Amino acid sequence: MTGCLPLHCAFAFVRRPLAAPLCAFYVLSGLWASNVAAGDARVLEAATESTPTGAAAALRAGADAGTDEAGGGSRIGTRGAIKPGAMIRPPTSGPAGETPGIPSDAELEAAGAAIGEIVIDNQNMFNLEDPKDDVKLFRLANHLHKRTRKNIIREQLLFKSGEPYSRRLIDESERILRGNAYFYDAWIRPVAYHDGKVDLRVTTRDVWTFNPGFNFGRSGGTNSTGVRLEEINFLGSGASVKLEHTTDVDRTKSLVEVSDMHAFGGFTAVDVNYANSSDGRLRDFTLNRPFYALDTRWAGGLSGRDDIQTDSLWDRGQVIDQFRDQHEFVQLYGGWSNGLHNGWVRRFSSGVTYDERRFQPVSTWTGVTAIPQDQRFLYPWVQFGLVEDRYLKFFNHDQIARTEDFYIGTTASVRVGWADSTLGSSRSALMLQSSVGRGFSNGGISTLLLASDFSGRLEKGALVNGVLDGSVRYYLEQGRNWLFFTTLAASRGWRLDLDNQILLGGDSGLRGYPLRYQDGTARALWTLEQRFFSDWYPFRLFRVGAAVFFDMGRTWGNAPLAAPSLGLLKDAGFGLRFGNARSGLGNIVHVDLAFPFNGDTSIKRVQFLVQTQQSF
Repeated sequence: MTGCLPLHCAFAFVRRPLAAPLCAFYVLSGLWASNVAAGDARVLEAATESTPTGAAAALRAGADAGTDEAGGGSRIGTRGAIKPGAMIRPPTSGPAGETPGIPSDAELEAAGAAIGEIVIDNQNMFNLEDPKDDVKLFRLANHLHKRTRKNIIREQLLFKSGEPYSRRLIDESERILRGNAYFYDAWIRPVAYHDGKVDLRVTTRDVWTFNPGFNFGRSGGTNSTGVRLEEINFLGSGASVKLEHTTDVDRTKSLVEVSDMHAFGGFTAVDVNYANSSDGRLRDFTLNRPFYALDTRWAGGLSGRDDIQTDSLWDRGQVIDQFRDQHEFVQLYGGWSNGLHNGWVRRFSSGVTYDERRFQPVSTWTGVTAIPQDQRFLYPWVQFGLVEDRYLKFFNHDQIARTEDFYIGTTASVRVGWADSTLGSSRSALMLQSSVGRGFSNGGISTLLLASDFSGRLEKGALVNGVLDGSVRYYLEQGRNWLFFTTLAASRGWRLDLDNQILLGGDSGLRGYPLRYQDGTARALWTLEQRFFSDWYPFRLFRVGAAVFFDMGRTWGNAPLAAPSLGLLKDAGFGLRFGNARSGLGNIVHVDLAFPFNGDTSIKRVQFLVQTQQSF
């Protein structure tokens, strides 16, 4: 995955007079701006909430509001509460603090308190009441940036005025808001209690969302470059528009993408991709209303894809085969659920899928050519999903100085479909998919996350193209700025289709080796990493961290065209992490040096990597 190279990050130790031109480059290029400190100071008058639109407004709290509002208010009391109609001043930066006189969540829910006014505090990127942020360049950035519209925020809330107060719905609404790339963080706080009603303030911090610039990435000894015009919060609407021209190890591609995760005033997602590349084209469309919340009762969607490209098979970091791949995919589905009951959600879905792939030789390829078998599957399917309501908020785990929502419950899903040769499929097959996950935590000091998924086909009683993946992730807090992390990931394949490789290399976690270095029918990778989260905040634009790591992995089995496995491969290294504190355009930039311990004679003794990742 490519990212923008933070060249100026390497010179963050220079004298303060250089800060201004560097900040100008940063903000005007749109590569890094975001919103760790937040928003203009302004006075918001608490106005009665208008009726929100979208499906989210229809969701109601599951708590029983068995007591009338006046009675509930008299039992709890209102000492210290802000009176209705008063001017509610937003915090200078971040969420509202604790307001004296507001009872606890348990007391409010037990008394049947209702939600009163909902004030949307959509803060800008820079807090201009802070002297450190109140500089010309930051004022210019705030002026140029179009803040997220209040109605876009309101439509994503799972509650509305007049409904019973529910801490669960407040927490889930926070998670939904934080899931948007155009927000740095989001908080929902009670700010007043009166007459059995609780007034809420919804606070969001915007980030810089316009990216005109050049991208550069390097992993596995291979560079990738690109030119991009991207706006992930177009005119504050939450929609994304992207124009991109990229070159990587596989192809050169020009892409146009339009996406809106909250189209039509609700949670319906629309995504359109149109691309031409040096080896083909891409046409992709998705219309989807997912199970966006735990208590969502229905879901449905339609997606289609027409993709032509040249696929390459890899071994030892080199292409060993190429063929042309034409892929057509259409899927229609619907889902329903009884909602959240006793902390658990059960979901049922059914749909129909058409999946066809045709393969041809590539005229420019002069090496050995093995062509995968054409396949076409048309099949109905049913799916069952199980989700437990268990989340925790963490800080300085996979991000730097950001709120992180970790799922630590149990989740599982199973999908079964049948493709019949008499109904248009190239051969009859039982189509299988499943996944399971579980989290454990003792309050955040140590956290263990387990995950596994499986996919494959049963053809004439034999498992074909079966892949089982599993991972274990462990976090151990060692103090405010230190964290130990380790992960073990493994994959196992059975009778794999020729175009489906299980690869291990510099682009899949073995950082000291070329990309796509080893091919096999199984692989395992173990990583140890000591993470450091500094308090350094250069130019108030990005957060800085560091890591020392050790990777160890290998492949097993005999892939059709690959050389024998080289056995256990190991590397160690260190690097810096740059967290985008003012930008939603990529989360963490990795700059690493990795040193391989073994491998063949072509391996460089040092690998230099620059990548944009979703986590530390």
